[in-house]
Amino acid sequence: MDPRTNPYAPGAGTPPPELAGRDKLIEDAAIALDRIRAGRASRSLILYGLRGVGKTVLLNRIRIDAEARGIEGVQIEAPEGRSLPAALAPAIRATLLRLSHVEATKAAIGRALSGLAGFVGAMKLKYGDIEIGIDVEPERGLADSGDLDSDLTALLRTIGEAARAANTAVVLYIDELQYVPEEQLASLIMALHAASQMQLPVTMMAAGLPQLVGQTGRAKSYAERLFTFVHVDRLDVAAATKALCIPADKEGVSFEPAAVGAIIDQTLGYPYFLQEWGKHSWDVADASPIDTEDAKQATINALAELDASFFRVRFDRLTPSEKLYVRAMAELGPGPHRSGDIAEQLGRKVTAVAPLRNSLIAKGMIYAPSHGDTAFTVPLFDGFMKRIMPQAG
Repeated sequence: MDPRTNPYAPGAGTPPPELAGRDKLIEDAAIALDRIRAGRASRSLILYGLRGVGKTVLLNRIRIDAEARGIEGVQIEAPEGRSLPAALAPAIRATLLRLSHVEATKAAIGRALSGLAGFVGAMKLKYGDIEIGIDVEPERGLADSGDLDSDLTALLRTIGEAARAANTAVVLYIDELQYVPEEQLASLIMALHAASQMQLPVTMMAAGLPQLVGQTGRAKSYAERLFTFVHVDRLDVAAATKALCIPADKEGVSFEPAAVGAIIDQTLGYPYFLQEWGKHSWDVADASPIDTEDAKQATINALAELDASFFRVRFDRLTPSEKLYVRAMAELGPGPHRSGDIAEQLGRKVTAVAPLRNSLIAKGMIYAPSHGDTAFTVPLFDGFMKRIMPQAG
């Protein structure tokens, strides 16, 4: 069939043609943000789940819908090895400048920009990785102490006051939140908590890997009362069928039921993989309907492409010792696995391999679903490890 009309959209954060099974989550986020804009108490959402479940897609959809309703956003992806202030400052500046076009907000925006100027100056000295400059005279004593707890709280307060003057809300949309160091994460949570107590219309919607739940709890024990943690999981059969079939239906192409079942079995209902299999099924099929032979060939092609990109990128970040650890995990199956079983597979003591486990968690490759357990953050990664390293050890 014509690849030019292939409707599927595999990619990092690329919106799928059919966002199936997520309606309630999107509506819950919209209700929370509308309440916060109106000065009413509400918890914002932190989305957590494995790679490939569509967290980034959902965060972007929540942001786009909110912006359509006049709610402003500060959008960043938390970078590894860079401070939170360095990531936030340019995005906050851009948002404040957008708000400054509203006449009624000029005084409040001016003060917020002065606060941002003081914040940037203080954080440059503290972290040394902030490159942005603010062409506004800082207000002495406003967000410029060099203490992230108090300065970020003061900055978000001025942003919230500016948002209230503009009859809107400002939302921090932070993807990959698990990469924010816990000390900085604690400061962010504290600042948001203070804004919530003052009923200011400034909040956060975030997404990250499963370890994020534990990280926020360790950072601040009251995080569970400030946010609603939403587990974003793979799609059930009905939603996965819609995600796969509706885009093709719109182009006048159907799937045989057996082909749909085969693809869902291979992808396990993970949205990213459904897009990959859908794309390759379309490309190999000669005509509608797409049948089981097409699905089989799509599996071969999709795995080859994933091995060369999606999986390989993550594999190449690992040290030789880390590769041996995740290969031992793969030998035990999809997981989760007891840490002791992985150590035994490696022929080593648990204490000896604990640093490897910790470094893999820090890199976002694995997580601990419960005490003493270890699992991959990337679905189907066990199969990839067996393909790329046929021999364990």
